Amino acid sequence: MPDKAHAPGAATSRGRSGPSPWLAAPAMAFFGIFAVIPLLGVVYFSFMRWDGMSDMTFAGLDNWKAVFTDSTSLNAMKLSLVVMIISWATQTPVSLLLGVFMAGKQKYRAVLSVLYFLPLLFSSAAIGIGFKAMVDPAFGLASQLRLGFLQRDWLGNPSLAIGTVLFVIGWAFVPFHSLLYQAGVRQIPASMYEAAMIDGAGAWKQFWSITLPQLKYTIATSSTLMVVGALTYFDLFYVMTQGGPGDATRILPLDMYLTGFRSFQMGKASTIAVILVVVGLSLSLGLNRLSGSSRMESQMEGL
Repeated sequence: MPDKAHAPGAATSRGRSGPSPWLAAPAMAFFGIFAVIPLLGVVYFSFMRWDGMSDMTFAGLDNWKAVFTDSTSLNAMKLSLVVMIISWATQTPVSLLLGVFMAGKQKYRAVLSVLYFLPLLFSSAAIGIGFKAMVDPAFGLASQLRLGFLQRDWLGNPSLAIGTVLFVIGWAFVPFHSLLYQAGVRQIPASMYEAAMIDGAGAWKQFWSITLPQLKYTIATSSTLMVVGALTYFDLFYVMTQGGPGDATRILPLDMYLTGFRSFQMGKASTIAVILVVVGLSLSLGLNRLSGSSRMESQMEGL
C-alpha cells in the first residue's frame, strides 16, 4: 500500500500544499504592465514640468508645492472629503436596510428587488445626463408638472449643486451595496433566528443582536468600496456640473482632469493623481485593518 505521506498533493508537515505560485504569473504580469508601470510613470511625471506637447523639464517639488498651496486644489480636497463622508453616512444605512428587506422570502419582495436594481443597468454618464435634464429649471420634470417647490436651479445654485449630485450618486450606487447586504444576510444561518425567536426576541432585537454582528465583514467591504469609490466620482460630476457653478463641485478627480486637459499642467495633474492613489490605498488598508476583515476568518466558526 503506498505511503499516504508521500502521495502527490498530500499535506506536508508545513501545511497543506497549495496551488503553484506560477499559476498567478499571467495575472501578475497583466497587473504589472497595466497598473504598476503606468503608476510609476505618473509618479515620474509629478516631478516634471510638461504641458502635454513640448519637451519635459525637471521641476523638482514645484508641482507638489503648487498643489498644496493652490486654493482651488485645496478646496477640491475639502470637497472630496465632504463627498466621501456624506456618501458613506447616507448610503450605508439605506443600503443595509434595503438589503435586509430584500433578503426576505415574500414573493412581493422579489418584484421590488428588480425595481431597486434598475439603476445598475445604466451607465453613470447616462444617469448624469438624465438627471441633468430632469432638474433643469426651465424644461425639467418639475417645470412640466408645475411643481413649484421643486422648480429650482438645482445645479446652478452653489449651495444646492453638491447635494443634488450626491443624491444622484446615492440613487445610482445604493442598489449595488444593497445587493452585497442581501447576499450577506442570506448567508446567516436560519437556526440563529429560530433560537432568538424561542428566547422571545422580536424583529428589532434580532436585527441588532444577530444581523448586524453577522454582517460585520460585509459592512467593512461595502464601506471600503464607498469611501475609496468617492475618490473616483469623476463621470457624474463632469456630466452634471463640470465642477460648477464656480468651483462648488470641483472635487479632486475632476480637478485633476481640468488641471491636465484644460490648463495643460500635466505635471501638477500627475501630482494630484498620485495623491488620489496614496489616499485610496491608505483608506483601503486602514479600513481593512480596523475592521479585522483582512484576517478572512469565518464568522460562523463553531456552528
